[in-house]
Amino acid sequence: MYKTILVPVDISEDTLTDNALKHAIHLAKMDNANIHLFHSVPDVSRFSMSYSYHYDLLASFTKKALERSEEQLKELIDSLAKKYDYPADKISYKVEFGSPRDKVLAEAENIHADLIVIGSRNPSFSTHLLGSNASGIVSYAKISVLVVR
Repeated sequence: MYKTILVPVDISEDTLTDNALKHAIHLAKMDNANIHLFHSVPDVSRFSMSYSYHYDLLASFTKKALERSEEQLKELIDSLAKKYDYPADKISYKVEFGSPRDKVLAEAENIHADLIVIGSRNPSFSTHLLGSNASGIVSYAKISVLVVR
């Protein structure tokens, strides 16, 4: 049923990530699907204007954040392969800089994902039934989205 499952990963949210990954791997095992992990590093350029930070400092921070995120996703793939007995070569990853909602939706199209599996924390009144990123992805996705809590 599924060939490619996209799992947006928030590296700082282990519980959200673990819950989403358990479901994604379960579904992937049923169809021998590929799993694609995706992490979006938040846009820090707005801080440059708001707080008059130097551009070079922000560019350096962004580069280091992207590199560190890639390292963490590689470690996560190794861990998943061992923990859930899923072939590491069936799991890919990508890290980009920008808005999580927009980048996840663009990545889903780029990799021709059949399903997005995303973790969501308990919502507040302002985000209604889902967290803000999950809500945005559900609202604008052109494919099915499984929200895991």
